Amino acid sequence: MSDKKAVLFIDVFNNFDFPGGEKLLENTKEILPNWEKLREKAKENDWPVIFVNDHYGIWQDNFKKIADYCRDKDNQEIIDTMMPHEDDYFLLKPKHSAFFQTSLPSLLKDLECDRVILAGVAGNICVIFSANDAHMREFKLDVPRNCVASNTKEQNEDALRVIETTLSANTDPI
Repeated sequence: MSDKKAVLFIDVFNNFDFPGGEKLLENTKEILPNWEKLREKAKENDWPVIFVNDHYGIWQDNFKKIADYCRDKDNQEIIDTMMPHEDDYFLLKPKHSAFFQTSLPSLLKDLECDRVILAGVAGNICVIFSANDAHMREFKLDVPRNCVASNTKEQNEDALRVIETTLSANTDPI
């Protein structure tokens, strides 16, 4: 494989209904323009865009049901902006990692991708677990620091430090 990239958006459809969710929502709104830039860059370069999201107890593989479940007045802009396009992929995940018990490894193999670009929430939970699993599967890894949000800026920086130093990821901003 020749460094073919795929962009993974992790948990962008989120109801933020948990302790610390309000702060995570605020931090996510700050990076939304960067997600848009990353998505545009993916389309310009013909990189596949893959959304991997929590299922919220809705196991039907249908992003519209997940988006409708999560949508409210506070996160509507995020959801409307990030709705998958017709040629995007959407996978449900049962736990924190985008790779754990999902079809993502098979999809990336079929797409002949050996580099993944991770963006999403929360940086200190689902993004770092996904980055770790990508690293263990020997994918080259980019995690643009301005495309990841956590409950606090400190938690986000801590996660990005581990991703960069331990997982050898490029964390340059998009």
